[in-house]
Parts: sequence; C-alpha cells; structure tokens
Amino acid sequence: MRVAVVGAGGWGEHHARIFSRREDTELVGILGRTPDKTRRRAERYGTTPYTDLDEMLRKEQPELVTVCLPNEDHYDVTLKLVRTGVPLLVEKPLVFDLAEADSLLAEAGDQFFAINFNHRYAEPVQRAKALIDAGELGDLVFATWRFGGEANHGNSPHANLIETQCHGFDMLEQLVGPVASVSAHMTDKTYGAFSTIALALDFENRAVGTMLGTYDSSYAYPDTQRIEINGTQGRLVIHDTVRALTFSKAGDPVEQRWHSTYFDDESRNFAGTFDRHVDAILEALRAGNPPPVHARAGRRALQLAQAAIESHETGRRVSTT
Repeated sequence: MRVAVVGAGGWGEHHARIFSRREDTELVGILGRTPDKTRRRAERYGTTPYTDLDEMLRKEQPELVTVCLPNEDHYDVTLKLVRTGVPLLVEKPLVFDLAEADSLLAEAGDQFFAINFNHRYAEPVQRAKALIDAGELGDLVFATWRFGGEANHGNSPHANLIETQCHGFDMLEQLVGPVASVSAHMTDKTYGAFSTIALALDFENRAVGTMLGTYDSSYAYPDTQRIEINGTQGRLVIHDTVRALTFSKAGDPVEQRWHSTYFDDESRNFAGTFDRHVDAILEALRAGNPPPVHARAGRRALQLAQAAIESHETGRRVSTT
C-alpha cells in the first residue's frame, strides 16, 4: 500500500518510521513546510520530500495519507485531503472548533477517515476493557483519569485540554460509557493558559468520575498518568498507559498485576501503541471496512472539552448528550 505522510515534526517521525519499515506498505513521500528539514526526514526514511501537497498527490498517487501537523493547524489541510477522497489517518486533536469538525465529517461522508487515539491499543487498556466487558468489576460506579506532565503551549488558552485530554475523554468513554454531563474548575495561574483542571463527570450509566491533573508538572513523575475504575465487585488501575495494570476483587487483599514480560517488551513501548493501531487500520482499509477509530471520536472528544470550557465559564453543569 502506497502511503504518504503530511508533517515532518516530532510525532510525524513515528508515522514515517512505521510506514517505511512495514513489509506491506511503501512510504512514497513526506510533505513538510521547511525544505531542509523535510529533505533530511525523507532521506532518513528513504522516500521523497515535498513541500507542495498537490504535487505529492499527483506524482505519488497514495492509497493512504496520514496527517500530523501542529495541533491548531489541522483544518485547512485535512479539508483539502478529505475533498480528494483519499483514505485518511489524522492525528489528534481533530480540530479545535466544533463547526470545523462537523464540516470535515460532512465532507467525508462514508470515506475512510481515521483518527489516532492510540491509547486504546495499549496492552493494559485492552486488558482493562476485557475485564470490564466480562463483568469482572460488577456495576461500574466511579472512574478517574489523573494526568500530569509538561505543558504544550498553543494559541488557545485551552490547548492542553483540547489537544491532550482528548485522550482522557476518549478513554473514559471507551471504558466506562458515554459521559452525560460535566462540571469544570480550571486555573490559568502559572502562564496564562488553563493548564490545570478538575472536572466532575456524570456517565449515562449513573457512574460518576473525575478528570484531574496539571501540566505544571512533569512526565518524569511515576504514575504521571493513572486511570482508576471502581465497580461493585472490583477495582482496576492502569499505570502510565503501558507500564502496568493492577486488578483487585472486592474483599480480597491479593492484587493481580499485569506487566510486560522479557519477550514482549514491545508492549511497554508507548510508541508501539501507534504501531498496533496501524495494524488495525490497514486491516480495515484492505477489507473495505470502516476505520477502527473513526474521526467521529475526535469530534466527540472535542464536544466534551467544549462542554468543560462552557461549564468553567458559566459556573454550571453542562449536558453532553
């Protein structure tokens, strides 16, 4: 399969790495805005550099285009690609504006339009989902997504909520179910953007939850990302996305723990969650099926973030249904 990558930045390198090394794909081009940087990236991965999107599409005729651009610059290029009809894989966030998200989805119609919510493909997350689906936790009653790290600075005062916590919204809905309403507290005390948030969530299944964290923090801290889900029969905790999963049954002091073993160290590599997602994307695309994570999930995460912003600005709980 002929694959082209739009974007020559940091995470875009993972796109180039994956599609240049797979035996079932050919990386036919990398598009960037800076000629020298794009040339160096293309040389590293044995492909052709481009700075003109139309030229790349015309010459290379890709069968899949992946898009990895600066967080607040997704819309124009994505819309142009959607209108070509080429199958797409875009990085999160989808966009920062709900009207733009709706425009992209309307233009795309039934075409293949995937978004990279790669957290879903972490081994602890998939095992947690299996435990929940099997009823091992009983009725879910409480969930929390706690996060930390260094800030991503952007033009939007809510860049961290929209760009990074789209993963949080998506994962909580995947594991617990749809969020029905949100109430938000946020502060911009450190550098003028809302880098620290506390959200209270109601789920449609009557569980409650929180999203709590700060990007005035550090990824060096242990458990800088932690998901805890409680049910009437048990509790699970996902540690740092890929590091470990712990599971306890109610009343049992013995804790079960998953961690990667000597021969499956791939599963503790965060970048490897993207490789796993690509496996599923290519399988679906070749079979003529919808993408495993449709761009609609990006629109939903943005809707939840906008509800949180509205709640903070108005001081009231906001429905998300």
